[in-house]
Amino acid sequence: MALDSFLLALLEDPVDHGELLYVPSENVLYNPRKRVVYEVRDTIAVLLPDEAKPVTDAQHNAWTDDPNVIRTGR
Repeated sequence: MALDSFLLALLEDPVDHGELLYVPSENVLYNPRKRVVYEVRDTIAVLLPDEAKPVTDAQHNAWTDDPNVIRTGR
């Protein structure tokens, strides 16, 4: 299930407070500056720094080039 557009407008990275990329196909939130991904579980964004996972170069390239990615923040 996708994240609500109202919620997406409010979300930011908990560490650097910048925008995130919501990748609907993977149901994750991605910080391209830090190259870490946060899970979305049952429509709840798990934005805990300790649970962030690093991504591969291939994932970074795919997600930053994906036209279906939604940028968070206003």
